[in-house]
Amino acid sequence: MELYQGLLTRRSVRKYQDRKIPRQELEEIIKAAQYAPSAHNKQPWEFLVIEDRQTLSSLRSVQRWTSFAKDASCAIIVCGNTEQTFRRDKDGEKWDYADIDCSLAAQNLMLAAHSKGIGSCFCGASPMPLVVDGLRKLLDLPQHIRPVAIIIMGYPDEQPSQPADRYNPAKIHWEKW
Repeated sequence: MELYQGLLTRRSVRKYQDRKIPRQELEEIIKAAQYAPSAHNKQPWEFLVIEDRQTLSSLRSVQRWTSFAKDASCAIIVCGNTEQTFRRDKDGEKWDYADIDCSLAAQNLMLAAHSKGIGSCFCGASPMPLVVDGLRKLLDLPQHIRPVAIIIMGYPDEQPSQPADRYNPAKIHWEKW
């Protein structure tokens, strides 16, 4: 699939075939995620692959918009390692780039999946404290690992319709607002 076409045609998929994604395919998809840019090239991402049906079903108890995960091939929890991220905690500033870097990796992951005919749907975790804490407990995540996104994946059992043209020149500003 040509990249530009993939960018314009990727859609959130919420219905999946009862079919497992081969491990080699998952590794190739995660490899593409690891080629995302990151602040100061820190690459703070970690990827937790969930294939267990019971765990997939239990995601809904933590993040309510993941009810369809029970029928997916897997979910990949994209996590930020807060000990490895570009950050600042001095001079009255406290921030880190883990969520941004992991979101970029998640986008690469979903586009790589799409290029292989695998559907995906991004479900947020961070910055929702109850979801982050719930996932830490459910998945036994260390405190320095912050779940950023739940990417639910599988071979599509639906073809979401393509929306009308999303291009909106009114949202483009040149030089000044």
